Amino acid sequence: MRRRIVAGNWKMNGSHNLVAELVGPVAHQVRELGIEAVVFPPALYVSAVIKAADNAMAVGVQNVSEKAQGAYTGEISAPMAADIGCRYGLVGHSERRQLFGETDAQVAVKTEQLLGAGLSAIVCVGETLEQREAGRAEAIVATQVREGLGKVTPEQWGQVVVAYEPVWAIGTGKTATSEDAQAMHKAIRGVLENMGAPAESISLLYGGSVKADNAAALFAEPDIDGGLIGGASLSAIDFVSICQALPADTHR
Repeated sequence: MRRRIVAGNWKMNGSHNLVAELVGPVAHQVRELGIEAVVFPPALYVSAVIKAADNAMAVGVQNVSEKAQGAYTGEISAPMAADIGCRYGLVGHSERRQLFGETDAQVAVKTEQLLGAGLSAIVCVGETLEQREAGRAEAIVATQVREGLGKVTPEQWGQVVVAYEPVWAIGTGKTATSEDAQAMHKAIRGVLENMGAPAESISLLYGGSVKADNAAALFAEPDIDGGLIGGASLSAIDFVSICQALPADTHR
């Protein structure tokens, strides 16, 4: 049975006030939903969020170094994230790829670091509008999946989650239709199967302007197991509503 996951990526937003106002109330409401809620705050607030979540939600880091330790000022390693109580790491987010030039090869190494530290990795893939309009969306995403997960060992697939985030739908208010999202998720599952992964047991998330009013339609699709949420994760009401839209019972 695939994990049902709603993950909130705060990006570079946060404060002690936000942690106090958001995390506790959200944790209280999602505790009994039968899904896995995950929060990715900025690294400076991870410890505070872990404390406030009180084991009702998992917490992760938004990025990790390709190195486990050493003279890399400003970097955060996967073993450090595990040491302070993180259970997840986010890898290959479109903003990391576009703004910081992160490559599929780097995504593969960072994924390897997370899995080696015992963390689960949510590995992000997705195409730009230009790539979609050129008819290359599935090919681009397939390459990102194959190369980004190229270092995963057979024993580690249970720690892997893939998030499909069409770049053109992030923060723009545009959302892929549930049918379009399902088609790409099905294609991703096919790529994973061809890689020899246990494709039917790997959770696939949709990320791209998921909101309370479109979450239910997206989550009803057979290959969409949850969502990677951006701006809506900064609102307790919106994030809880999205979590409530994800059915806990599934035979997937």
